[in-house]
Amino acid sequence: MKNITVSLPEDVYRRARIRAAEQNTSVSAMVRRFLIEAGTAETDFERRRRLQDQVLAALPRFSARGRLTRDQVHDRALR
Repeated sequence: MKNITVSLPEDVYRRARIRAAEQNTSVSAMVRRFLIEAGTAETDFERRRRLQDQVLAALPRFSARGRLTRDQVHDRALR
């Protein structure tokens, strides 16, 4: 596990200590929880990739079999 040092203005630290006490935890535990959530959350790129994969999986597969000829598309008499 890595340790980090964070510098905060005194008033921000004081409010964080009050909030931590209200939640019966420590400021360190609050910061740890925040960073774990930030580090494990799905990134925008990952979310877009997942959505793309879902859309592609839902699309029917393309097949060139049974396609009309150019003449059939334009309803032309075959010569």
